[in-house]
Amino acid sequence: MKLIAVSQRVDLISERNEVRDSIDQKLFEFIYKAGYLPLGVPNFELRRNNVSKNKQIALNKWLEKISPLAVVLSGGNNIGEVPKRDATEEKLIHYALEKKLPLLGICRGMQMIAKYVGVSLQESKNHSAVRHEISGVINRQVNSYHNFIIKSCPKNFSILARSNEGYIEAIKHNKLPWEGWMWHPERENIFHQNDLERLRNLFK
Repeated sequence: MKLIAVSQRVDLISERNEVRDSIDQKLFEFIYKAGYLPLGVPNFELRRNNVSKNKQIALNKWLEKISPLAVVLSGGNNIGEVPKRDATEEKLIHYALEKKLPLLGICRGMQMIAKYVGVSLQESKNHSAVRHEISGVINRQVNSYHNFIIKSCPKNFSILARSNEGYIEAIKHNKLPWEGWMWHPERENIFHQNDLERLRNLFK
């Protein structure tokens, strides 16, 4: 099975004085069911102690070591809430761009892709913990857990779906194998077959 690098959320467990990287097991299950092996990416700055004069950040070396087939940016945490996670995901996007790897952004992950290419966010209303219809290239009902939306379609991307309010719900790069989905495919009781197929087509 090919490895997929998956970004992780950051949770502060105050009663234990711990900062944890974490991921919903169902997202790993979703990726595995599609035929791939997910591997969580750490959110701390990996450095090689006193080996490199310029203290080269080793995340790229870590990625080169596992040689992922693709990158998934997961949901959770608002952008700006955890700077270390923001930095990790910016590096992952840059790595996917350099290597021309498939990239899927889920909810916050789609927002990160948009932010990376210069599109800002705005707050959305009544879009958290609800279900709603989307239409366009993708037509169906999806779950929704986000409080922010992207203001416009990023340059070199096309819109795959909008909500009834006109919010952008899915995007696709015009040349690279990159997509963003504002819904969480892993939060369905039964994984949607269309989501599994889109993931396979994106990663093939």
